[in-house]
Amino acid sequence: MSLDGTAVPPESGGRHSEGDAPETVLPDTMVLDTIETDAPAGDAATALLNTANDWLSQDPDPETQAELRLLVRSAGDGDGAAILELHSRFDERLAFGTAGLRGAIAAGSNRMNRVLVSQAAAGLAAYLRSAASPGETPSVVIGYDGRKNSHVFATDTAAIMAGAGVRAILLPRLLPTPVLAFAVRHLDVGAGVMVTASHNPPNDNGYKVYLGGANNGSQIVSPDDARIAAEILRVATEQRVPDLPRAAYETAPESVVQAYIDATAGLAHPPRAQVNTVYTALHGVGWDTTRRVLEAAGFDLPTLVDAQIAPDGHFPTVAFPNPEEPGALDLSYETAREAGAELIIANDPDADRLAIAIPDPSSGTGYRRLSGNEVGAILGWRAAELAATAAGDGAADGTLACSIVSSPALQAVAAAYGLRFADTLTGFKWVSRAPNLIFGYEEALGYLVNPGTVRDKDGISAAVAILSLVSDLKADGLTLADHLDRFSARFGHFASGQISVRVTDLSEIDRVMARLRQSPPSMVGGIRVDQVDDLSAGFNGLPPSDVLRIRLVDGSRVMVRPSGTEPKLKVYLDTSSTAGTVAERKAAAEATLAELDRGMRELIK
Repeated sequence: MSLDGTAVPPESGGRHSEGDAPETVLPDTMVLDTIETDAPAGDAATALLNTANDWLSQDPDPETQAELRLLVRSAGDGDGAAILELHSRFDERLAFGTAGLRGAIAAGSNRMNRVLVSQAAAGLAAYLRSAASPGETPSVVIGYDGRKNSHVFATDTAAIMAGAGVRAILLPRLLPTPVLAFAVRHLDVGAGVMVTASHNPPNDNGYKVYLGGANNGSQIVSPDDARIAAEILRVATEQRVPDLPRAAYETAPESVVQAYIDATAGLAHPPRAQVNTVYTALHGVGWDTTRRVLEAAGFDLPTLVDAQIAPDGHFPTVAFPNPEEPGALDLSYETAREAGAELIIANDPDADRLAIAIPDPSSGTGYRRLSGNEVGAILGWRAAELAATAAGDGAADGTLACSIVSSPALQAVAAAYGLRFADTLTGFKWVSRAPNLIFGYEEALGYLVNPGTVRDKDGISAAVAILSLVSDLKADGLTLADHLDRFSARFGHFASGQISVRVTDLSEIDRVMARLRQSPPSMVGGIRVDQVDDLSAGFNGLPPSDVLRIRLVDGSRVMVRPSGTEPKLKVYLDTSSTAGTVAERKAAAEATLAELDRGMRELIK
């Protein structure tokens, strides 16, 4: 039965058992090779092979079984490369933290696979049971996107959590991450799991966890992450995956998705003018839900980037499925030129991020992608205006929030409207927890415009908010480019830049961070440093984080931190100018930004 009491055939949802989803069934018998070695007992190589064989004996996935079996055989024959690969797979365990799990799909404790996900599901179930009130049945809703193994990871999770005594509800089909975040609150469950790796490379997958109740459907933060991680490790140590009990789980009705669509469409008033728009899903799951939201809100449907509109976990038309990456929007620009589009809307593969591009004759493509800070600033201005309108003659109320590496522009908006401002650590697990939040964002194309229903970044609701704004501007004879100039005229021109250094050896990042801490710079380019804040032990109420904040005497700011999801060192540059005309403000801010960029590249090389 589905949640609304309607019988649903097994192929479309409803109540499921292992037999309804063959891909989640553990084989009754598993005949596996073990490696015999002449190495002395207790030898490290023997221990490594024993660990790999033990993992192999628990793995229900034929693909990762075969892959690991070959590695074990080669290592047993003395192949040095295979031995090194086994060390990479098994010397560590993929860490469960506030970002959940994320990594490449492959066999081993340091990769994403069905063994690891099964252990995570059992550990999360144990945590939810321990946190439940006496007599309460803990509950979880589970979503998944179109990546490799997302569906099987989700159904494994549902069956194992149900077997552990948790009420497990699977969303009816592959859906965007914001729908899962919405469902946590809509269904009033204790937790949510989203199987996605967002915009990571094609062979990656991940496991995001949300908590309901007092957490309002936000992603987990400390100390819950550590408690869940401890339960996962206990399961991995004490239980074998084939022995984990499984049971029937529920499938959420389509009415959950419709409730999200209704709430999101309600963010826009009837369009005053239709906008010629191009949309791409970047081979992700965003389009079907976005289409229904736009129809419900009264917007004309956009021209589609057809080659990227259907979910495809191989992401065949992009080198990297992240709208921030060079080349990711090339097909969108081509389609927009053909359509004469006024606006490009792009979601990342799980549709929790939004990229916007506008016409720009000076660009070689004819369009310019706005930065996350530009979009965050104008959406924050929109939120402040709505709050002021709602207050009437009274004082506007609410909080604008952004991550510490995002532009100071939002703080200027909050000050102008008498609103509170909060800067948080990077990640929407922190942004979403700002008290009395009316809008939040982070520069990595994440925007939270509807905190009453979704406590996470949401690329679909943000697209509706932008489209509504552009519609109003068009009705008044203005463009989004004009609106950005109006922002600069009112609040000052804020310029932001980023340096991103991808590494193959994570110790390189540690060395740069240690050097900057031990010998803080006195100059960045030709600009003198005023103050360096080390956030590693916490700072001004912020939890500890591996971040350095460099303040300069001209008011500019530089943030340096390791990426939380990729092997990158990231440097964020911000400056502003309030003197002169808009053109003069732009020129001054861009010149300073170039100097900051030059200086930081010297410091981190």
